[in-house]
Amino acid sequence: MKMQKIANSTMRLFTTIAKRMAPPPKLTVSQWADRFRKLSSEASAEPGQWRTDRAPYQRGILDAVCDNNVETVVVMSSAQVGKTELLLNTIGFFIDYDPAPIMLVQPTLEMAQAFSKDRLAPMLRDSPALRGKVKDVKSRDSGNTMLHKTFPGGHITMAGANSPASLASRPIRVVLCDEVDRYPASAGTEGDPVLLVSKRTTTFWNRKRILVSTPTIKGASRIETAYNDSSMEQWCLPCPNCGEYQPLTWGQIRFEDATHRCNFCGFHHSETEWKVGKGKWKPQKENAKVRGFHLNELASPWKRWKTIIEEFLEAKAGGVEQLQVWVNTSLGETWEEEGEQIEEDVLVKRRETYDADIPDGVLLLTAAVDVQNDRLEVEVVGWGIGKESWGIQYYQLIGDPSQPSVWKDLDEYLLRVWKRKDGYGMTVACTCIDSGGHHTTEVYRFCKAREQRRIFAIKGKGGDGIPLIGRMSRTPREKCALFILGVDAGKETVMSRLKQEFEGQPGYCHFPRNEGKGYDEEYFRGLTSEKRKIRFHKGVPRVEWVKRSGVRNEPLDLRNYATAALEIVNPDFDRLAEVGFTNKISNPRKQRRVLSKGL
Repeated sequence: MKMQKIANSTMRLFTTIAKRMAPPPKLTVSQWADRFRKLSSEASAEPGQWRTDRAPYQRGILDAVCDNNVETVVVMSSAQVGKTELLLNTIGFFIDYDPAPIMLVQPTLEMAQAFSKDRLAPMLRDSPALRGKVKDVKSRDSGNTMLHKTFPGGHITMAGANSPASLASRPIRVVLCDEVDRYPASAGTEGDPVLLVSKRTTTFWNRKRILVSTPTIKGASRIETAYNDSSMEQWCLPCPNCGEYQPLTWGQIRFEDATHRCNFCGFHHSETEWKVGKGKWKPQKENAKVRGFHLNELASPWKRWKTIIEEFLEAKAGGVEQLQVWVNTSLGETWEEEGEQIEEDVLVKRRETYDADIPDGVLLLTAAVDVQNDRLEVEVVGWGIGKESWGIQYYQLIGDPSQPSVWKDLDEYLLRVWKRKDGYGMTVACTCIDSGGHHTTEVYRFCKAREQRRIFAIKGKGGDGIPLIGRMSRTPREKCALFILGVDAGKETVMSRLKQEFEGQPGYCHFPRNEGKGYDEEYFRGLTSEKRKIRFHKGVPRVEWVKRSGVRNEPLDLRNYATAALEIVNPDFDRLAEVGFTNKISNPRKQRRVLSKGL
């Protein structure tokens, strides 16, 4: 009896040891997420236990991450399909189940910090399997920061593609690149950020690289290039009638009843009928090492087809800019420009005669100033509903900008009251003056003394992914407000608006033929002086603006700056319309007060 007890005790001991020493059950990323991932209330509209079946297309993408044959996973997709959750599930899997050194790269360092605080931290807090593995940043002995966290067997670094220092890290096994089409062409002087961070994985035989993004411009889209070099898989559903598998495509959607036409039998079925079918990923090419996935919003469980149709119609009515955003973010497709360049003679012929200083549709004026060695060039632009614009005057103030007289002339010019035919008077609401070239100190001094009139110094910065308006800073000596302008983004906006062909369309541009307004043929040569081209730098496509030889580009620059001034003011045009048509004001000071209330 005693021996039996000893034997039983020994067996229990060995059983306990065996359980503790046995390898964990083999899990895929989707299986791990279904067991252990908790969605946080502040980061998800559906908090609680993660369910891959909620969006079944995610299973194939997640499980490709842990496939030993796959080295790179590419996801080119629309918004509203759960891209960020795919990245979070991957991070959670490697922290808990397969510890490894990880790096997540966001377009900017600020976005990396926001991801760490708003998305990663809640997941670590609310998923019990992860809760104790990464110590809190505030813990005295954690060794963790907002952008670098350690856990048993590995660590995770959050980096910005715009920061070479944050990318220059130790060897990394798992690289997650989010929104790669928003990355700068080069991380400082170090080169392409995707290639730069990919080099960190070289020493690992089981390295993983995940690239995720909504696409941008055809021919210059990183994610499109990566997808085209992959297995190019599409999420396909069976037709409720004939059973043939096919992707959900925009061209097959019928607007009247929000149904999708089968490519094979021609029958139309509703969203519910299509999505009840069991989908699967179908590759268009063989590529075992690089699996690529394309998704659009039609497959999303969080977006109704009726809503997508409504958003398309709104975007189409809103002009080229809004339509491009819709194609990128709803269809997950690149945008392809219809024409290479706007012809100057088309714009010359479309000039019109104004019956006053400013036409009736103008609700707000902005101005732009370019500083040359012997003159100041100025353009005043009127803006209305839908950002429809009117060139008011293109003007030169001749004089040496190192002397005060030409600046006195500019001050008086910017104080001018521009009249509508009904007597309504209007002054310039905001002015942008280029400080990046000539006479920088004089620009700063002029603007500093007139900030209350929204006269601001600006400095242009070229490059893809730089927003038209950056954060305002102060110059070290003059303490002048300074805005950094993403001039390439501004030129995209200007050119897309110039392509609008019909008056009344959002963004349509009017130009006067009136004598003395300054809109002659030379002006339009300058306005159309640059052309967007895609060039390759060390194998990486980059959008560049190339100026035609022998043509001055000040008109394009000034329209860019005037557009930036509008974005700085960010007016409520509906409010301005109400104020403008009910208050006929000719006093400039009173006019500015009314405009301020309307902004």
